Amino acid sequence: MMITAVKSLADRLVASPRRLWLAAFAIFFALSASWSISTPTGASPDEHAHLVRAAAVARGQIDGREVMVPHVVGGIEGQFAETGVELPRIYQDVKDVNACYVFEPGIPAACAPELKERPGTTLVTTAAGRYHPAYYLAVGWPSRLVHGEKAFYLMRLMSALICSALAASAVVSAAEWRRRSFTLLGTVTATTPMALFMFGVVNPSGPEIAAGILVWSAGLPMLMSPDPHLLNRRLARLGVGALVLISIRPLGLIWFCGALFFGLLLGRKGALRDVLRRRATWLWGVLALATAGWALAWSSSHPDNSVIDASDLTPVLAARKTFDNGLLYIKQMVGYFGWLDAQSPAATLVVWCGVVIALAMLALVYARFRDALAIGGVLIGIVVIPITAQALQSQLGMIWQGRYLLPFAVGLPIMCAAICHERMPWGGFAWRRLLVMFGFSLALVNAAAFLWALRRNTVGTEGPLLISPAHWAPYGGWAVWLVVYTLAALALGLFVAASDNRERPLPDSSGTAGGGSAEGPPRLAGAHAEA
Repeated sequence: MMITAVKSLADRLVASPRRLWLAAFAIFFALSASWSISTPTGASPDEHAHLVRAAAVARGQIDGREVMVPHVVGGIEGQFAETGVELPRIYQDVKDVNACYVFEPGIPAACAPELKERPGTTLVTTAAGRYHPAYYLAVGWPSRLVHGEKAFYLMRLMSALICSALAASAVVSAAEWRRRSFTLLGTVTATTPMALFMFGVVNPSGPEIAAGILVWSAGLPMLMSPDPHLLNRRLARLGVGALVLISIRPLGLIWFCGALFFGLLLGRKGALRDVLRRRATWLWGVLALATAGWALAWSSSHPDNSVIDASDLTPVLAARKTFDNGLLYIKQMVGYFGWLDAQSPAATLVVWCGVVIALAMLALVYARFRDALAIGGVLIGIVVIPITAQALQSQLGMIWQGRYLLPFAVGLPIMCAAICHERMPWGGFAWRRLLVMFGFSLALVNAAAFLWALRRNTVGTEGPLLISPAHWAPYGGWAVWLVVYTLAALALGLFVAASDNRERPLPDSSGTAGGGSAEGPPRLAGAHAEA
């Protein structure tokens, strides 16, 4: 009964892209904002450096003077080239606020000193001073309006707003397929708890991951399920995702080209020709090229002059260690919070990986040759890219983290879901039950991952699971944000569980109904049985 009511609501939402976008945006913002509020200041990877960079860019300090700062990372000593900027003294304090509990998961965040605004400014250094300023300008401006620790939380919420908008656009793209059930599942699966965690903190990885999800979600239907009436909308979403992805860091251009390549490999005959005929394609292409040129020029003019003594780590040894760390990187892509000192429960890793594997296996069962090539290519990329990147940067030590690959790896569940949509027959199997199980399983283990991170921050990993008494608590109390996050995760699962499996006729490129290609999935007599 509840599924039927939610299905009716979902149908009404999908009938209006604007309403669907607003609903998806509200859900993603509730999830990412819960991370924003429930994560102690500075308790996410390198956030202090990004907070300093954002506040400096907002004050017009796009560049600063280079300062060599001694660092020890992974037991390797070195002099890191950081950027010095003039900021209020609280930005110096935030660099060490987490020193008592970071990398000590058994110690809750209550030991951290209270951050207070102090008069005057001082020289503060940041390791993010070489990064492209666009993201930092977008999230840093609240620091000009609000002072003290509240500014840090507002900057987080600005990042959550940006990422939620990108992810909501991906949901709209996924809902535009003729059968939206599997495509929505692919997009939801791509948005791992780790992705949501990065959405909610000040770190360019957040919008980079969200933009990667949008690029895959908007690009694949444009080529695999073409519809001239939706083409300009899809081009606009793909263009926005590409501009964000490319401007974040140089690797963004590689992620975008990878998504484009596999989209072309899976595309229907004639789909690319129709796309290239649109004036909007060339407009977005020019903007993307200009953005790429600006990003590459910025990167080349801001080299990393750090001096690190990692001579014992040869490229071959770094590559081998990276290969051996494969399972660790998978954990980090699904959910490894804090400064990589707060793991998700085992159920989160098992269920999330299980859904991805199930999508991949189903896709391979019905795949055509090019489909199998695309799935194999993405899997090879997930394995080879970290090995290659770490080998090329072995002089910096073992610096690779799983989240660095997420903007590309999100393409695996999205692509496999699209192949399932296009190739699978829909009669004779209880697809609705499978989708309900997948949707709610992901929702529950997503909430469990949030609870595990809350527990680490409030009572430590050795503390009680029921978090009583809490030594540290976020604004409003931990229970409030656990409820908000759980409800939002369930709402996202309901999007999948209540999706309609029936084929919805759409005009093809010739203007006739039916979706337009003999290569599309057959309409079976039993296609409505589970709807």
